[in-house]
Amino acid sequence: MGRFGTTTDYSSIRHWIEERGGHPARIDNARDSETVRVDSSAEPQEEISWDEFYRGLDDSRLAFLHRTKAEDDVARLGKLVRRKRRHH
Repeated sequence: MGRFGTTTDYSSIRHWIEERGGHPARIDNARDSETVRVDSSAEPQEEISWDEFYRGLDDSRLAFLHRTKAEDDVARLGKLVRRKRRHH
């Protein structure tokens, strides 16, 4: 069974994405809160820099949800999700 993790750590996100052949991208004509994504498709979106990706991640209060373990040892599921609010 797979395990999942959520992170906002830039180096962890970049390592996970690049290890699976992905790159940061921009979604055309999207709302501000949905301007960044992870692209590993055959028909890529507009590729952007990692710095721009991280700004979008922080400005939109997103985190990276990803599978950390998989039965075939190639965890592929990764997506951007809203960060949970912290109650003080």
